[in-house]
Amino acid sequence: MAVLVFLLLRLTPGDPAAILAGDAATAEQIDRIRASLGLDRSIEAQFAIWLGQVLTGDLGQSFYYRMGVATLIGQRLEPTLALALFTLVLSVCVAVPLGVLAAWRHGGWLDRGLMAFSVGGFSVPTFVVAYLLIWLVSLKLGWLPVQGYVRFSENHLLFLKHLILPSITLSFIYIALIARVTRASVLEALGEDYIRTARAKGLPETRVLLRHALANAAVPIATVIGIGIAILIGGVVVTESVYAIPGLGRLTVDAVLARDFPTIQGLILFFSFVYVMVNLLIDLSYAFLDPRIRY
Repeated sequence: MAVLVFLLLRLTPGDPAAILAGDAATAEQIDRIRASLGLDRSIEAQFAIWLGQVLTGDLGQSFYYRMGVATLIGQRLEPTLALALFTLVLSVCVAVPLGVLAAWRHGGWLDRGLMAFSVGGFSVPTFVVAYLLIWLVSLKLGWLPVQGYVRFSENHLLFLKHLILPSITLSFIYIALIARVTRASVLEALGEDYIRTARAKGLPETRVLLRHALANAAVPIATVIGIGIAILIGGVVVTESVYAIPGLGRLTVDAVLARDFPTIQGLILFFSFVYVMVNLLIDLSYAFLDPRIRY
């Protein structure tokens, strides 16, 4: 990932030195800025220097913000972490019950409605959902703030109010993904012999659905939650830009526009690390969800 990101940034058009220098800068001024940033060296030398810094925990110095990339990520981490966790909890709490109910009422109006919602969730872009929610909930009804972010330490209530709309926006496609997989997994489990045995023994339907069907369908659901983290990370970039949230997603957009190579590289490595770690934890959870699995 480090090699891929580094090469892609160097091979795409655009000169960070020219952007920093401004439109009125001369060629000599641009060359001096390029030399001060180390961009006058060969690609191999630049990569060796950057990789050496990364291996020691140093993500480099931002061209645009003139500060350490690790420090910059730390300053912007709270809004993104709050938004991602809020979205994850909201999505799982809504999608899993919806998927179970749709499988239980297979072929009914709830099942067909969930399938329609899933198609819509995958088809409608995140920014369209965001602008529709802003227009309806914030501008027309006036229930929630349009944009911005308030830290939890400053005001708990405003913190929650500013997170509700972005979280609903970001969870739209995530709910569709989890609910659809939950429906398919639970529907498959409901056709197994142990479900017929449980019902024949007179167990309540709620226990049959939760203790037998959902429990045996937990591994595919956990898998799709882990895979969906990639969708969550991509959605954060768009959502934070629309709602003016000063998190890592907004920082990514600003860094790309400024051609801030160290910041972009540091952010992508950080997102990649989070994605790998979350999926590792999901893989390790299989042994807990299904005792038959052993590592």
